[in-house]
Amino acid sequence: MDHLVLAGIATGGVVLSTACLVADLDYRLTVLSDGCADPDPALHRLLVEKVFARRGDVPSVDEWVKSLPTAQG
Repeated sequence: MDHLVLAGIATGGVVLSTACLVADLDYRLTVLSDGCADPDPALHRLLVEKVFARRGDVPSVDEWVKSLPTAQG
């Protein structure tokens, strides 16, 4: 495993600390911009637009799902 996709309730808490850890460990990082929330909308916006965007990809849930390879059966 070398890629982590994050979503969560505390953008400024668990999502931030996990994103920093995995980025420091050189994992590929995706944070789902509308799959996270924070009680402080300004903090959420800052983290999504500035901090996470510098460490990995920050698509919406819909954008991320559309980017997944389809299962071939």
